Order: sequence, then structure tokens, then C-alpha cells
Amino acid sequence: MPERLTEMLMDTWTPLIILWITVLPSIYMAPMNQSQVLPSGSSTGLKRLNEEQRVLHRSRRGWVWNQMFVLEEFSGPEPILVGRLHTDLDPGSSKIKYILSGDGAGTIFVINDKTGDIHAMKRLDREEKAEYTLTAQAVDRDTNQPLEPPSEFIIKVQDINDNAPEFVEGPYHATVPEMSVVGTFVTKVTATDADDPVYGNSAKLVYSILEGQPYFSIEPHTAIIKTALPNMDREAKEEYFVVIQAKDMGGHMGGLSGTTTVTITLTDVNDNPPKFAQSLYHFSVMEDVALGEPIGRVKANDLDIGENAKSSYDIIEGDGMDIFEITTDAQTQDGVIRVRKPLDFETKKSYTLKVEAANIHIDPRFLSGGPFKDTATVKIVVEDADEPPVFSSPTYLLEVHENAALNSVLGQVTAHDPDVSSSPIRFSIDRHTDLERQFNINAEDGKITLATPLDRETSTWHNITIVATETRNHSQVSRVPVAIKVLDVNDNAPEFASEHEAFLCENGKPGQVIQIVSAVDKDDPKNGHYFLYSLLPEMVNNPNFTIKKNEDNTLSILAKHSGFSRQKQEVYLLPIVISDSGTPPMSSTSTLTIRVCGCSSDGIVQSCNVEAYVLPIGLSMGALIAILACIILLLVIVVLFVTLRRHKNEPLIIKDDEDVRENIIRYDDEGGGEEDTEAFDIATLQNPDGINGFLPRKDIKPDLQFMPRQGLAPVPNGVDVDEFINVRLHEADNDPTAPPYDSIQIYGYEGKGSAAGSLSSLESSTSDSDQNFDYLSEWGPRFKRLGELYSVGESDKET
Repeated sequence: MPERLTEMLMDTWTPLIILWITVLPSIYMAPMNQSQVLPSGSSTGLKRLNEEQRVLHRSRRGWVWNQMFVLEEFSGPEPILVGRLHTDLDPGSSKIKYILSGDGAGTIFVINDKTGDIHAMKRLDREEKAEYTLTAQAVDRDTNQPLEPPSEFIIKVQDINDNAPEFVEGPYHATVPEMSVVGTFVTKVTATDADDPVYGNSAKLVYSILEGQPYFSIEPHTAIIKTALPNMDREAKEEYFVVIQAKDMGGHMGGLSGTTTVTITLTDVNDNPPKFAQSLYHFSVMEDVALGEPIGRVKANDLDIGENAKSSYDIIEGDGMDIFEITTDAQTQDGVIRVRKPLDFETKKSYTLKVEAANIHIDPRFLSGGPFKDTATVKIVVEDADEPPVFSSPTYLLEVHENAALNSVLGQVTAHDPDVSSSPIRFSIDRHTDLERQFNINAEDGKITLATPLDRETSTWHNITIVATETRNHSQVSRVPVAIKVLDVNDNAPEFASEHEAFLCENGKPGQVIQIVSAVDKDDPKNGHYFLYSLLPEMVNNPNFTIKKNEDNTLSILAKHSGFSRQKQEVYLLPIVISDSGTPPMSSTSTLTIRVCGCSSDGIVQSCNVEAYVLPIGLSMGALIAILACIILLLVIVVLFVTLRRHKNEPLIIKDDEDVRENIIRYDDEGGGEEDTEAFDIATLQNPDGINGFLPRKDIKPDLQFMPRQGLAPVPNGVDVDEFINVRLHEADNDPTAPPYDSIQIYGYEGKGSAAGSLSSLESSTSDSDQNFDYLSEWGPRFKRLGELYSVGESDKET
């Protein structure tokens, strides 16, 4: 690319360059505007080499440039001459030196310090840097003193068409609905060109389609892509691959171009109706199929996708519209046929249905194409199955009086086999529903009888389950609930609703109502309860109380006179007879307790105890309780004080819980028996404190200090146990601080594996003379020596 561009530029621009260099003042150095004339004060003047400006002489100075131009991407065998600097102070004697500074000075741009010629040393790219700002100055070659102030100028890089258009955002993806009209907007693409959009047509772009006709078109200047054909069908072709070209130079020959791809996808619209794969479907179903179970599926295919392919199914005709239903499977879009009501092979053996599938989302634009629905015929054949027995009723309700006789018939259930074979039926009671076995059933005819007595007051309802089983196939079983209601009979006498206790004020008046009592009856008569109240015959002429029946079925107790006294009689008992209105009538006698109490003037009960009379006037019960509590507290303090005094006066001797005199300390383990040779060391009897003859007692608190006595020095290796024990016994007998007692310890536990039991003589129930130790020889070699010793002892006694 750079070589081709260089050849093109050389062929095109070589005459211009020659002319530019030849006529340098008029072409390469633009005239300076009046506003750019340097201020006065300089010793030089401006001079225009241009012929038209030759008569204009400046008395100060004048650089012959404003800006310079150089072509980008130009390369040749020699550095390119950009322009020449000259001042009228240069007489040609080579005493003036030109200096160049600024952007790229010395690297990109080099100046001949004698002639002022500026050359471009490198290949320039306008897209990298469009212009360079430089500063020129003329100085004395010998002294380097500036002859004139520095002046600034610009070198602009002129653009050439060296950059092709680019689609930065490509490749593109776009969608457009199928069946769109011509000219429907699809998308817009955009290309960019790095060349100068101001200079020439290097950045003027024109768009065109290289691939994708005749389906799509593009506007040349706006790059908007539109549909070019009507009614493009997604079901025929869903995706299109379009190539777009952008060309600069206004699309003319020689311009550079770039391409991009646009993938255009047609989106679906509902332009296709559903269609059944077949017009007739056949299904078979067993008559005992469960309700709601699917028996078959139908499918209406739709070429559309997504929401546009969704269909709903319905049964529009047929003799089983109320027996079957059809629903839509949301995942597969199938029509699922289910059983709505029970089937009966013996009643109807086949059904014919007409089902319809219709689109849910319909596009009105395509209604003219026909109805978006389809129909199919479904034939369903019912097959015979061995069905369980069928009861004549789904539930049964029986009623029985609670005093019904045992084995009396309460009712009957019936069932039959709906199959053609008509198997016999046997009935039974599910005992899980009749745990107390109060009922029986005849297995042949289904009659329910009473097995145990009933009590309505205990349970009013009994719910049992009757099981019907085919005799030919015991797996065919049916169940039916039976509710048995126990009817009431008058078998309970009325009684007081609660334990009443009436209170009668001493200052009460005659005829005053003492208490209102009510009665209850466990029975439940149809017309409700009605009670009759009366006094016992011997209490009819009661001088103290009378009764009165109230309209609300309660009873009022009234006092006949006043002047009741607790000291005279504290409690009265009033027997009352209560009768119901049943058949036969039932009655009971309840006793009402009437207690005489002291009341205030307002009739409020204050005290019902006779002891209240002995209380001092003005002293309440609370005060008496407080006094009694104080007395008890004082007694407790006195007892504690006396106990402490006694404890303090006791002598400092052994405490009760530490006194082990005459006590037997029992230990329930003996150790390892005769094989245990390390359980006890006799040397431990030599108390280290007894080395000097002083052995303090640790089981008492001595009142006076016992002076140590010189004892026998123990022998470390050879121990004379007999002598040791005698010495210690003597010391204990002569110790004034030691109480005279012996401690006896019994080891009565022989271990778990000893067959001999206890060998302790203290626990023996017989005397030595009654003992026979011959059995020791039978216990094995371990007891052989012991048997010989006891045998010798027995023989000595006999001699």
C-alpha cells in the first residue's frame, strides 16, 4: 500500500512540486496578512519576492511566509523541500545563520542554516499529526546574536486518500417481523473514515449492498437498511446474511472501501393455524379408571413458535361431553383427555367426541387467511373390568334406643356386584372402627345387631365401617360408613347441678330466700327438662324452712322465721326430693346444707364459726393470728438459745458422730483374697510418729497433753510382731488420755467367686464343737493346707 501510494503521488504531483519549488514565493509562501506584520523597531524590512508585491518595501523587516504545506505519505529518494526562509538582511555574504525550533525541528524538519531551505526528513501522516508549529530566527553566524526577533509559522500536512472506511460496530445483528411490507425499517449501520472530511472527498462515504438482494435495500447516504420484498415467510427461511459496503471518494472509481456483515433474522408472527396430525383418534380405557386420570393425547401442530404456537383444546360435540374433559399440556402443547365421571361398561361401551384446537393469540392482520383452528374426531372404547361391590347407599344412618336388647337388629346394608358374573357378597365390620365390639353383622344378609349394651350418656353416636367383599375375588372390596345414633330413654334421676351450701344470717327475716338451687339430668328428653321439687314426707312440716318452685325450673329455699342462732344450732340439713317428667319418672334425694352465719346490717356474711363469740370485742381474726405467730417465734428463739448453751457446756471429748466406741465398722470389700500378697504391709503398723515412743490418738481430743515416753526403736528389716503389739498395748493401757475401748472391724465380704461363703467366726451360727471341717479338703488344692490344720485341731479335741 505505501509503495503504490508513493507511485501514485509521484505520477500525480511531480509537476506540481517542480512548479512549487520554481515559483516558491507565490506558491509555497502565502502572503502575510496585514494583521501579522511585525511591530516597528526592527532594523530590517519585509520584502516580497512575489512580483505583484515587489514595490512594497517595509522599513522594519519581513518574513515571506504565513504557513507552509506538505503532502502526507510522500516518500522519495531525497528529502522533500517544504519551503525556504529568506530575509532582506541577507546580502548573500553568508554572514546570516537561520535557526529552526519547535515541533519536529531537527528530526522531522531540517533547515539549511545558510539558504533557509526547510526539508521534511520523514514520511508524514496527517492522521497522526495534522500540523506542526515552528519558530524561525535569523542570527549572526559569528556572534550568534539575533538579528531579528523570532517568528512563528505553521506547516500543515495535506491529506490524501490513504484510509479506507471502517465499520467499528460491526458485524451487525438485526430482526424484522416476517410478512413485513416493503420498506420496513430493519437497522442502520455506520462507517467511519480517518481521512480529512473537509479536504476533498476522501471521507465522503456511499453505502451499497454486495450480498442480500433482492430481499433488502440500503439508502446510500444514511445507511438505513429496509426490506425490499413483501411477505417474507419465516417458516420458509428464517435468517439472511447481508454484506454492506462503504466506499469513500463519493463512491467514484479509485475510492477506498470497507465492508461489514448484517445477520437479519425474521421474527415470528401468528400467520399459521394449528393442524391436527390425523383426523381420527382411537383410545381404549378400563371402566375402573380413576377420575382425573389421562386416557389419551391429541396434538395439533403449529408452524409458528412461542406464544403464536399456543393452542387451547375443547370438546365441542359428542355423546361424552359430560363424561370426559380435555386440557392443554403447557410443556408439549398436547390435548390431554381425562375422565370426569365414572365409567360403566355395563351401561355404555363406547363414546365419540369431536375436539377442537384453536390459537390463543390471533393476529387480526391474518384473519382473512382463514380460521385459526382445526377439529378432529376421538373414539373411546370402554373395556370391562372386575369391579368391587357397590352398596345401595353411599352412607347409612341407623337409630337405636339405649335400652335395646342384645342381639336385636338395628338395620341392614345391601350391596351387589356390578359385573356380569355377579359374585356373591360377604359383609363384615372393620374392627378398627368398632374397638369395643358393640355391634355384629350377618355376613350373608348384612343385618347389623347389638352385641353389648348401649349408654347414650356415654356415647351418643357410633360410627362404624362395613366392608363388602366378593367371595370369588377377595381383592374386590368396598367400604361404606354407617352412623348409629343412640336414642335416649329416661334412665337417669335428676340431681343438684352442684354441691350447694346455703348461708343463713342470724338477723334474717321470715320469708327471706336463703338459696336458689338448680338440677340437672343426664337424660335428654325431646321436650326438655321439667323438674318437680318436694320435701321428704317427714320434713313437710319443717318449722324452719320451706321451698318454692320457680318458673325457670329452679328451686328457692326460704326461712320460715327469724332469730336463728349459731350457739343454739350452727348447721341445718334439708333433704329435697327431685323428680323428672319422663316415662317412667325418675327421682333422687339431695341434701342441702344450711349454715347459720353472722352477717352485717346489709346482709353480708362475716363469720360462720361458733368460736367467733369467744373473741374479745374489737379484736379481729387477723390480729389473733399475728399474736400467735409472735408467740411461736419467741418459743423458737428460746429453744435455740437453750440448745446452744448445752452444746457450749459439753466437755471437749469425742463428738457423737466421731465416737466409735463399741461400734462395728463394716467394709464390704476384702481385696484379692489369699493371692493378694501386696494389699497390706505389716510394717505400716509401725506409725512413723511412734519412733520416739509417742503415738498421739487421732480419734479423740485429749484434755491434757500426754508426755511421750521412751519406746523401743523399731527394727527396719526384721519385725517382731508379737513384741510390737505388746508394747503398743502397754502404752494404750497406761495412756491417761485414751479412753478404754476396743475397736472391732469385721470384714464379712468374701468376694463374688468364693464358694465357701464367709469364714468369719463372728458370723457363725454354731459353736466350734459343732463345726465339721472335712469339706475343706473338697475345695481344691488352695484349701488343702487349711483343711489339714482344722483336721488336726479336731483330732486333738477328740483325744
